[in-house]
Amino acid sequence: MTDVLAWPGAEPIETERLLLEPLHVGHADEMVTVLDDERLHAFIGGRPLALPELRDRYARLALGRSPDGTQGWLNWVVRDVGSGHAAGTVQATLWRDRDGLVAEIAWVTGTAYQGRGYAKEAAVAMVAWLRQHGVTVFVAHVHPAHDASIGVARHLGLTATDTVVDGEVRWTG
Repeated sequence: MTDVLAWPGAEPIETERLLLEPLHVGHADEMVTVLDDERLHAFIGGRPLALPELRDRYARLALGRSPDGTQGWLNWVVRDVGSGHAAGTVQATLWRDRDGLVAEIAWVTGTAYQGRGYAKEAAVAMVAWLRQHGVTVFVAHVHPAHDASIGVARHLGLTATDTVVDGEVRWTG
C-alpha cells in the first residue's frame, strides 16, 4: 500500500471571487440543493443524490485517499465569496506514473451559478495549487457536446485526445 502521507491534503484556496473549501461531510447539507438538477447531470452523468447518499459519498471522498492508498483524493466546494453560497465543486484524483504526479481533474458548477466563469476561475486556482504540490500531468474527461467545459479545458492548456471513455473525450496537458 502506498504511504498515505505521500498525498497532499486539500487546503483552502482563495481567488478574487471564490473560496475553495476542502470538502467535508457537512457540505452535503448545502450541496444537495446545488447539485439537485437533472439538467446538470446531462453532461456529468448519474443522477442527483439524496442527502444520505451525498453524505456517504462526501464521507468517502473526505478521507483524501482511495481505500488501497494508490490514489489521493482532493475535493473542494466552490463558494462565492460575495454571497457566501456554495456554487459547485472541483476535484483532483492523484496517482503516480512514469511521468510523475498525475491529476485527473473535474469541475461542476450548479445550474443556478453557470455562466459566471466560476468553473474556469476555480479550475485555474486548483491547477495552480496542484502544480505547487508537484503535479506535472493533468487529465480531464469532457463530454464532446459540453461547450462550457471544453472552454475550461482549453483555458487550462489541455488538449483533446482521440481517447473516449464512457462517452467523454480525454484531455491532457
